Amino acid sequence: MMASNVSRDVSQDQSSVVQTCKPWYAFATVAAGRFVRFASRVTKHGGSALPGKVVEKIDPGFLTRTLGQLPLGAVLVSGTNGKTTTTRMVASMLSDLGLKVFTNPTGSNFVRGVVSALLTEVTLGGKLDADIAVLELDEAYAVHFVKQVKPRYALLLNVMRDQLDRFGEIDTTAKLLSHVAAATTGTVVLNREDPRIAALAAKAPAGTTVRYFGLADDLRHYFPSDDDMATTVSVEGVAGPLLSARTPLSPRSELRGASTGTAELPADVTLTAVGDHKATFQMDGQGYATDVKLEGVYNLYNAAAALAVVRAVMQDNAAASKATAAANACAVSADELIAAVSRVTPAFGRGEVIDVNGSPVELLLVKNPMGFRLSLASFDPANADTMIAINDEYADGRDMSWLWDVDFTSLRASGVAMVSGVRAWDMALRLGYDQVPVADTNTDLEQAVTAFVNANPGTRKHIYCTYTAMLKTRAVLGRITEVRDAGVGK
Repeated sequence: MMASNVSRDVSQDQSSVVQTCKPWYAFATVAAGRFVRFASRVTKHGGSALPGKVVEKIDPGFLTRTLGQLPLGAVLVSGTNGKTTTTRMVASMLSDLGLKVFTNPTGSNFVRGVVSALLTEVTLGGKLDADIAVLELDEAYAVHFVKQVKPRYALLLNVMRDQLDRFGEIDTTAKLLSHVAAATTGTVVLNREDPRIAALAAKAPAGTTVRYFGLADDLRHYFPSDDDMATTVSVEGVAGPLLSARTPLSPRSELRGASTGTAELPADVTLTAVGDHKATFQMDGQGYATDVKLEGVYNLYNAAAALAVVRAVMQDNAAASKATAAANACAVSADELIAAVSRVTPAFGRGEVIDVNGSPVELLLVKNPMGFRLSLASFDPANADTMIAINDEYADGRDMSWLWDVDFTSLRASGVAMVSGVRAWDMALRLGYDQVPVADTNTDLEQAVTAFVNANPGTRKHIYCTYTAMLKTRAVLGRITEVRDAGVGK
């Protein structure tokens, strides 16, 4: 295990901080932000990001100055799927390995959300006691962030069709993430299996290292790219009723890598085997098998991504500290990295398990076709009750047409016990087209969740839900049983 005291001799890369003038009233910024936070909680108005919004207005340089103190800079994590869980993994692993980490742990991934999180951690004088920041940023807001703070490290996960009303087509999302790659001063870690992400290597500036995480060939069918997707309804007449959520729906998946050249890219970390809470990762030509606490096969690939960026951070830190007495302590072995990833627990709502009257209730966030497909493939509906809750608030994305790109046929045998949320009837109609029986539909989410979790005590339950539906579901469960405080949804 790495020593907890990181050498402060590590010099801050001056190019990673956008220089701003400190206003004369900066001494009052933190106090003002905390007062706004207190007032918003007392009056129950404004939300958790309001303090950040106020601080951005009165002191625009606060974010840049505060993160500029960090000797190891910032890790920026972005992409369509897996941001919150992967950010949690990276922060948890770095902390396990001895670094003091600042992060935005509840998925508040707008710039003002990061500012609000900082207000809870800094002293009144603006001092942040941390070595490194690990930050999840929404794809669009990441562009605004890098104008203020150039990250030392960037981890770019994937691009999928998500929130079409905000981002449009995925090439637009890739273009947004290209700004992050172009602003990174140390190391950019890219998904080798996503052609649009792998192509961002060309955007990395001279002097910035590019690394990749990837999959073994025989695992690629678990993680088809957006281009491999086809609508269940449009192909079922040809493929037949046994079409599986685990089956690639397009022959393009067989050509992926060969046509793009991504298969030949050297991966720093490769996921080579998956199992029930087990995974094997390859680093430097050697395989490392481990048990994991994470839920879902998709999170095992996120773990490979987290390992790749944590490796980069720790190797850089060891190299920079070579001249200090802590040099040997900073050299982290592959075994220590694997041990750290084995201890990571799921982020709230991302495979989180909550006990209700003896029933393990698993909350599974879904927000785009690929995420929903991978969740369905990861959680066996047999011997479990299933609920789906779909909202269309701004944070969910208004356009729910993506539901027609999800294969629900794996739910035919078990059926769905409850469908709820603002778009419950749209969801029920979609299930009908895949011949999935629905026992009950109720647009009142509180009533629906209460009825669902109290039925069949002792039976495992899966709740697939969009973001705002997940927050509401956690709040309802919090009135029924003990739910870990995630800082949101109450």
